[in-house]
Amino acid sequence: MSQESLPKRSELPSEKTWDLSALFADDQAFQASLDQLEQEVAQFQANYKADSPGQNLGQGILELSHLLEHMSRLEHYAFLPVSADHHDNQAANRLRQTQQALQGHRQALIFFENKLLELDPSALQQIEAAYPQTKDYLATIVNRQKDYLGGSVEEALGYFAGVFQEPESIYNQIVTSDLTFPDFEVDGETYPLSFVLYEDYYMYHPDTTVRRAAFDAFYQELGKYQQTAAENYYSQVLREKKESQLRGYESVIDFLLHDQEVTRDMFDRQIDGIMTNFALVMRKYITHLKDELGLQSMTYADLKIDLDPEFDVAVSFQEAVDYVRQATQPLGEDYQAELMKYVDERWVDYGRNQGKESGAFATMAGDQQPYVLMSWSNQLSDVYTLIHELGHIMQMKTACKHNLFISNEPSLYVVEAPSTYHELLLSNYLIQSSDDPRVQRFARYKMITNTYFHNMVTHLLEATYQREVYRLIDQGQGFGAEELNQIKRSVIADFWGDAVELNPGVELTWMRQAHYYMGLYPYTYSASLVVSTQAYLNYLSQGQEAIDQWLDFLKLGTIPPADASEVAGVDVTTSQALEATINYLDQVVDEIIELSARLKA
Repeated sequence: MSQESLPKRSELPSEKTWDLSALFADDQAFQASLDQLEQEVAQFQANYKADSPGQNLGQGILELSHLLEHMSRLEHYAFLPVSADHHDNQAANRLRQTQQALQGHRQALIFFENKLLELDPSALQQIEAAYPQTKDYLATIVNRQKDYLGGSVEEALGYFAGVFQEPESIYNQIVTSDLTFPDFEVDGETYPLSFVLYEDYYMYHPDTTVRRAAFDAFYQELGKYQQTAAENYYSQVLREKKESQLRGYESVIDFLLHDQEVTRDMFDRQIDGIMTNFALVMRKYITHLKDELGLQSMTYADLKIDLDPEFDVAVSFQEAVDYVRQATQPLGEDYQAELMKYVDERWVDYGRNQGKESGAFATMAGDQQPYVLMSWSNQLSDVYTLIHELGHIMQMKTACKHNLFISNEPSLYVVEAPSTYHELLLSNYLIQSSDDPRVQRFARYKMITNTYFHNMVTHLLEATYQREVYRLIDQGQGFGAEELNQIKRSVIADFWGDAVELNPGVELTWMRQAHYYMGLYPYTYSASLVVSTQAYLNYLSQGQEAIDQWLDFLKLGTIPPADASEVAGVDVTTSQALEATINYLDQVVDEIIELSARLKA
């Protein structure tokens, strides 16, 4: 279906949509809560803005955490409807008004964090001693003291925070509202095309002619918007560079890594190790894919096709319930009891409708009901997407129970580990479900194409491209669409070598992802997957002991990623875990090739 032929949001049955009444019963209750927040913020200012003898800053941290959680709940109620339908002008206006109000409240609260940032270590230690639950938050304060600019400057930057987020909003508007695609034709038959249809359907289409024609039509239309998209992205990167200079960093990369508490060595090792070593594994797999399917050449448009397309099975959203339940059994009854609430409580918005964002995400406002956005197309890849996002949700729910809201988010370096761990459990379930070599091969190549291709290839190539863009900015150079196209094409060519023929338009792939507006986020997918892979392999060899370590890992809040990984039984301070992951995947590809040979015998 094209965007135009998809149903309107109002035409979807309720069971295919999420239940936002768990946040607020209706718009009136939402507005009352927003008004109440204003009073709470004013009271907090009255209590803590002026210095006074015996002022209890530890109690202030607890109250600040509550206020931020309240804001998150309001923000979720406002932005979730827009994510599900960018054509809903009423929801878009409410979101803008809510963001403006919340930005004003956040601005009004900056003074408190600045007050903590100006304390000496002994004073922070006294607060922690009196309020041990503030430990992780206070550790982030100590880390931020390294580039603190003083109260007046921080307040000024906070004043513009909402404006700084506009490039991402503009990108989403281009993709969901302005960007439209014409139908394309193959052998006299007309096919509809949209952004979501290409990402979720045509990219995997078993008919080579249709798949490549869709690629050509998709990228030809993308190209019409490349100058605007490049200028918008430039504004994002330039803003990040200016703030990095303001805070005393020579490189914008080091500035963006600082809050993640990740060293430049960890960042570069992740990118370089995969570009050099994992590339060889993927070239071997993709060459086998070409040979098995009898393709004369493997083009970039063909990378996501199935090794055995006739064996793929349709999976409805209802049928996926059993996949999720069976796959996550190793994590225990308590874990599953919480997880499976996603069905009856309508956590997942999976219907396809006009104006809906492409891709998927998971989110949760404190201890409120969580939410997942995705579009279901009855493919096994949808099950991987679902179980991936539910992995995020379970981390959020577990961390929320054991940490303050203000410090319950993990470092970006490990944030994708719970989701990809879920994917590995799904692949393991598929592998264990049958001795049939065709099923065995199916499970393994689904692991490669769904889990590792997406997270260790697609997002890693984004990260490599992103690193080159930031290097340009660090050198004082600007860029437009032409420079971005050159960088992206070069990165893709370096990874795939002679194994893949690059179609015209492939250089525009940078236009397909909003991650570039989220700082150094793309590389964290592969970093997190190294953590989850090693933890998964520990489970296969150690059983319950490794499961217990993983459940303890999920309880963690905001701590340095090396420390968090250690709780999961993984050492990320050296290249060993990355190398072991790549070796494991090389073994999986060899097993796929061996199973193909058995099936031909």
